[in-house]
This record gives sequence, C-alpha cells and structure tokens, in this order.
Amino acid sequence: MDSKKIGFIGLGLIGGSIARAIRRYYPDYEIIAFDHDKETLADATKDSVIHVACTSVDNNFRDCLYIFLCAPAAYNTSYMEQLLPYLHPDLILTDVASVKTPIHEEAVRLGLEEYFIGGHPMAGSEKSGFANSRPLLIENAYFILTPSSKTPASKTRAYAAFIKNLRSIPLVLDFRLHDQVTGTISHLPHIIAASLVNFVRETDTADELMKHLAAGGFKDITRIASSSPIMWQHICTQNKENISRILNDYIQTLLKAKDLIDQGRSDAIYDMFGRAGNYRSSMPDGSGGLIQKSFCVFCDIPDESGAIATIATILASNTINIKNVGIVHNREFEEGVLRIEFYDEAACEKATALLKRHRYIIYEH
Repeated sequence: MDSKKIGFIGLGLIGGSIARAIRRYYPDYEIIAFDHDKETLADATKDSVIHVACTSVDNNFRDCLYIFLCAPAAYNTSYMEQLLPYLHPDLILTDVASVKTPIHEEAVRLGLEEYFIGGHPMAGSEKSGFANSRPLLIENAYFILTPSSKTPASKTRAYAAFIKNLRSIPLVLDFRLHDQVTGTISHLPHIIAASLVNFVRETDTADELMKHLAAGGFKDITRIASSSPIMWQHICTQNKENISRILNDYIQTLLKAKDLIDQGRSDAIYDMFGRAGNYRSSMPDGSGGLIQKSFCVFCDIPDESGAIATIATILASNTINIKNVGIVHNREFEEGVLRIEFYDEAACEKATALLKRHRYIIYEH
C-alpha cells in the first residue's frame, strides 16, 4: 500500500513536535489529527501542521501508514480499540508514552501485536501543550522503539528509518527493559525532585528563608519538579511496580550515605562523591535525553542601570532568543552575576562567543 497519510490522536508537546518534524522532513505527507481541545486543532491547522482536523476517531483514520497515539498514557489504550475498524496490513500503530508495559498488554489483548510498535522519544520540556511544540525537540534525541513479539521485522526497520529521517536516533528495546531503564533514569529523578522541593517547602522558615536563599544549583536539580503533575500521576500509576522497587533500592543508597556521615568516614564520603563525579562526567552530551539539559551561560556585569538591557540588545540584534534571564544572588556553587538561559545549544554557543567579543567575562557550565 502506497499511503502517505499519517494520523495523530493527541497533539500535545510530543505529538505536536513529531507532527511538525514530519511536516518539515516529509512535506508531501498528509497529516490528520484528533484532539479533545478544539483550540489545539485550530492552532495546528492555522500553523499548517495538519491537513485535516477530526472531531472524533472516525473514517479519516482509514488508510494511514502510521497512527501515533499521543494522548495521556491511561487514555491511549481506549483509543486502540476505537481504531480497530481502520487497521490494514501495512499500518504501523505506535505511541509516545514513557511507560510501555500497559499498552503492550493491551495490544496483546486486542490482537494488535502485528501492527503495534511502542515508541518513546526521549525528549521533553517543563512546558506542555501544542503551543510549546517544535520540530527540533526530537532532533538528536534517542527515540526508543519497542516492537511486539509478532511485529514483522520489516515494519520495525521501516519505522526506524522513518524516525532517523526525522533526525532522531532510533534504538530498539524490549518493552520490559525499557520500563526498568526509564524508571531509574527518568521516573526516579522526577520523584526525587518533587519530593526535595516539597521537603524544602514543608521545612522552610516562616519568612521562607530557604526559598529566597536557594542557589541556582538547587533550582537546576529540581527544575523537572515543574513538569506536568497530570503526566507524572499517570506515569507513576502505570509503572508503579518498577518505580516502587527502584525507590526502595534508592532509599537503601541514601541510608548508606547517612551511615557514612554518621560514622564520620571521610575517605568513604570522598569516594562516594568522587565516583559519582567521574560517572557523571563520562555521560555523553551529544544526544537528547529523558531529562533535558538547560543551555546557560553565566556572565559578570556591573551593578549599574541598563547593564542587563545592553546584553539583551546585543543578543537580540544578532537574532539570539533568550529563554530566561536573572540575577544570581546565591553564588555558592556557581560563578557569574547574570544567568542567561537559551532554547538550544547553538544559541548558547553563539551568545557565548558574541559576549566574549564584547569583552564580557563568561563562565560556561
């Protein structure tokens, strides 16, 4: 079947970003989409991201080459059943959830294993919704594929090639292994970040001294606590067995660290931080990950009127967009008075070179 039609159910941050990437790299493909939010469909149509806005999962989804399930994970399984009338041998049915076991189990229950390949683009943002979607979100990010036991190898190869042409990095994994890995490197850190922020909130002084003195380092390691609570509610319930086991193992690690401190074992404490630093330094920076890095520079500026405006003007006149900017009051763990955050690495590098040419002292992190 020589179809060039791709369907989306849900056009949030991830679905919208994939759809935008398809429009960029497969301009001759027709994209149809259903979303409960009519404003989202209107915006996607206005931006020429989609060709057909559907008011329900209907006959428009017939003859699709791919159908992407991009609704919240708990809802995707119900949409699978609604899609049964529109299946055909060449169709690849996929999703984008960061938990794979429940939807694979539903694919088995519905007899959809020959059609279904789970998908998980390892990319994201603290912001959600179609308004924040962009094609570069998935560029150079790992895109995990989890074929079912009955998925033809030819379909897996075709999907991997399709993802590669979107400038993502396809990686095929067993869905059970996927949930163990993401439970450790994504789900656990989000739980830790949220718990740490709540711990500070609950133990803060009456005048919120901790909140006002929190260093940039604290805000960096807890940044992901600002992620969508609805999404993380779904993830924690969908992957609860893995998360519970991983949390228990991590709690034991914390207790071991507490014992080292209680016993004053300075050599062991040094070793704990040394091994962690070495392992973290060995992690590659070249591709996207589940927890997105921030692109920041720190800059020394004089305490005088218009200092920040001057830098903003220099960057704006060179078409460099600033994501966020602020004065760093607590510089216990970082240098530089001004923290400037950018949307991507290219803008960060361009800004660094530009500000250095203007004789600003820049600290790269």
